[in-house]
Amino acid sequence: MLFSFFSRLIACVVLCATAQAYALTAEQALAMAAGETDDRVAAVQQAVVEPSERTAAFLQALADDAVKVADGKALIVRDDKGIDPVTGAEVPVPADAEDIINNNRMRGEIDTALAGLALFGKDETKRMAAAKALAKEPDAGRLPLLDKALAQETNDKIKTQLELARAATLLGSDDAAQRIAAAQALSLSATPDTRLLLNERVTVEEDAKVKAALQAALRAMESQLAWGERLGAAFSGISLGSILLLVALGLAITYGLMGVINMAHGELMMIGAYATYVVQGIFQKYFPGAFDWYLVAALPLAFGASAAVGAVLERGVLRFLYGRPLETLLATWGISLVLMQLVRTIFGAQNVGVENPAWMSGGVQVLSNLTLPYNRLVIIGFAIAVLLGMGYLIGRTRLGLFVRGVTQNRPIASCMGVNTARIDTMAFALGSGIAGLAGCALSQVGNVGPDLGQSYIVDAFMVVVLGGVGQLAGTVYAALGLGILNKFLEGWAGAVLAKIAVLVFIIIFIQKRPQGIFAVKGRTAD
Repeated sequence: MLFSFFSRLIACVVLCATAQAYALTAEQALAMAAGETDDRVAAVQQAVVEPSERTAAFLQALADDAVKVADGKALIVRDDKGIDPVTGAEVPVPADAEDIINNNRMRGEIDTALAGLALFGKDETKRMAAAKALAKEPDAGRLPLLDKALAQETNDKIKTQLELARAATLLGSDDAAQRIAAAQALSLSATPDTRLLLNERVTVEEDAKVKAALQAALRAMESQLAWGERLGAAFSGISLGSILLLVALGLAITYGLMGVINMAHGELMMIGAYATYVVQGIFQKYFPGAFDWYLVAALPLAFGASAAVGAVLERGVLRFLYGRPLETLLATWGISLVLMQLVRTIFGAQNVGVENPAWMSGGVQVLSNLTLPYNRLVIIGFAIAVLLGMGYLIGRTRLGLFVRGVTQNRPIASCMGVNTARIDTMAFALGSGIAGLAGCALSQVGNVGPDLGQSYIVDAFMVVVLGGVGQLAGTVYAALGLGILNKFLEGWAGAVLAKIAVLVFIIIFIQKRPQGIFAVKGRTAD
């Protein structure tokens, strides 16, 4: 008798374990795979209330278009092999098996269901992402799933997000009191997605009390989101200003200190960007394990490549044109066309992609509607480092002393033993190298192509002229000022009108103050 008792006990345990492991039934699988869309959606929502590994695997197969129906049964078919979705056993695939076609609505439901199943996983990051996904796509059919997830969730942050998802779902409830409570709960979550949900509900709400609650929630939310939008515009302006600063720093030497109107400055940036692309390719092929550090190796190569081209340009062409700014403009414009065509010949006319290292991917979320990307933060820090390095080089080193001396009075500097021709070459190479560093930085925020430099050359000249020719401090103020002004005007008037307004401002400013923000003082001003 004791043996019989233990036999029955073991059988019960096995049956329970088997039932728990399978959970998904053949009828459920068929209902999710075949029939009208409404019925399939209802079957998917019902299946995820009691999730199992088999259910998750079958939903993933549906998402991958790897499900067929034959003889009134649903089969998973991968690599021409049939798999029973209930048991996981391999089964033959009938010749008349029909493919399952998912429309857009069904695909969205499957994706949401997979996100819902992630609510019960061990990874907290995936659970949080799943809760946010369900909040964006509220559906009353998912209330049991959310209630179950809330009952077993232990992480307070994820639980808060689940409660918001539940409140978003209850916005469509038939009970007015529930809709009012949901609106009040959502007002505490000042996010663009929540605002969108409330706005959509306001347009269809017929109950006056509920509509008033929705409008009150929107007003409370707008005041919080406004700060995020203002800070976002300020950060975007600083980010744009840092890029303009990097671009203009090299031009501040070649134009501001040497008086050369270098229309090929943008193409020197392009060379730095393509040098970064080449280093990326080398690391991908030969050093894949160290790929995250390719950008560090690309910096000196980008500087050196652009500096070398700049030195050749100065020694071969510009040294014969000093004192003739119009002719330097025409000569460097022709050289820019040659460099662009050379790049098209070597790399092709299409843009090439430069990937961010892992440590530059993602961002810091400061507010619900404000995320600071790591690549932009790194570029801002890099611009500050280049500015400090250049300021030290020009103001504290022997080369900087010679550059300033030659700029202020070339004949006297030559009489005192300064090799002015060598200083000209070194100064121009320095400005060109900084342009290469700007190209390296720009490769991290956009595509690299032969026309890269054309997008920034005019803005760079405006920064140098507005800041004051030869004035590093003026270049900094002008770059940041134009960047922030441009971004705030874009939010108010649009990108095109913002550009026009900035250009008109610069023209008026230069008319009133021709020497820029910081004018050169002393007898050398003329």
